[in-house]
Amino acid sequence: MVSQIHILLHDIRSTHNVGAIFRTADAAGVKKIYISGYTPAPIDRFGRTRTDISKTSLGAEKTVAWESISDPRELIKKLKKDKFQIVGVEQDAISIDYRDFEVKRDILVVLGEEVNGIDKSLLKMCDVILELPMLGQKESLNVSVAAGIVLYSLIK
Repeated sequence: MVSQIHILLHDIRSTHNVGAIFRTADAAGVKKIYISGYTPAPIDRFGRTRTDISKTSLGAEKTVAWESISDPRELIKKLKKDKFQIVGVEQDAISIDYRDFEVKRDILVVLGEEVNGIDKSLLKMCDVILELPMLGQKESLNVSVAAGIVLYSLIK
């Protein structure tokens, strides 16, 4: 089992998705969540609690450490130096089935924008890209649902 899981939420628009990911992160023992791009943070720029996030997270934004960052590329570089494995969750030509992934060390899970996915410059920095097989008519899952599936597969 992995000793630390961190998450990077980059350009996720929906407060409901952010809140749901915080709630699942708490349940899965995630150490820290990093917020970048236009992803809404649990505390707005005026220092007020985002009730739309806390309602969905059931207060998990108070139990999971989080930080707003300006440059996700710098975070990834730093965590790579700290021997983290950078794991994107995305459909891509080089992605592998999430069930075939073997945890080797501490992990940063990178999640991206709801429609277009992870920013290409961040995707290139990932050590591995995990994909959830889609067996029905829809092309993808909601980002918060995909996050939950992947997080629980990491703590098996």
